[in-house]
Amino acid sequence: MTWNFTDDVDAFLATAGPSLAARPAENTLLLTITATLRSEGPLAYGPEPPVLGWWSEPDGEVTGALVHTPPFVPVLGTVPAEALGPLAETVALRGVNADRATATALSARWPDHRVDAEHRLYRLGTLVPPCPAPAGGPRPAGSGDRELLVGWVRAFGEETGQSGTRAEQIVDTYTARGGLTVWEADGAVVSMAGVSRKIADSVRVSVVYTPPEHRGRGYAAAVTAEVSGAARAEGAAEVLLFTDLANPTSNGVYLRIGYEAVSDRLVITAVPE
Repeated sequence: MTWNFTDDVDAFLATAGPSLAARPAENTLLLTITATLRSEGPLAYGPEPPVLGWWSEPDGEVTGALVHTPPFVPVLGTVPAEALGPLAETVALRGVNADRATATALSARWPDHRVDAEHRLYRLGTLVPPCPAPAGGPRPAGSGDRELLVGWVRAFGEETGQSGTRAEQIVDTYTARGGLTVWEADGAVVSMAGVSRKIADSVRVSVVYTPPEHRGRGYAAAVTAEVSGAARAEGAAEVLLFTDLANPTSNGVYLRIGYEAVSDRLVITAVPE
């Protein structure tokens, strides 16, 4: 049993891809990150090449994987408990994004650490569109919305503690393939939601954002329900999304429209001695 590493996304997916696809919900971050690396190049997330790793059993079966795109902490998918010790001995981990049990086990090896974020993964059950629906309706984002939505993606990053450095790329990429939807009311764009490409019959809803002046009117619930229903109608077996556990409002919104909790993830960083 051993860890193997590469910076070649195609080589990684050729070996670890089937294992990731077999559990698309638990591995959704690895699937979408590697899809971005494949389409936008190895420096899509920063100035350093990625580190892509997989854990192989004696028979060659891949049962765990990670993706590290500096400057972000490594993201772990499903990883067996017995692989964590060898990982910590092989790689000088100073942070991790992983399911709660895995992140807690790894961070116990650090003299001091902080929890930077707690996220909950949801999957869509039976969709329940808001009733009554708020004023207005959905439409695909267009080039004329670019400046506004880039600003919203940056604001979303600031509010959720994520980086907004890829805001232009996110808006341009999503808009070009029809993956970004806005809710328009009384001639104004008031909310947005994006959907990732379908990978392993799954998609993930992201960048759901309503600016403060338009909140409390049901727009986020409506636009999320719209893109979620469209993704399912287009054949996605799994429709997923993450929320910040520190935000009870957004968690309540997604529960009301039919999302069901799957698991929690922690982002933990070691504090320098």
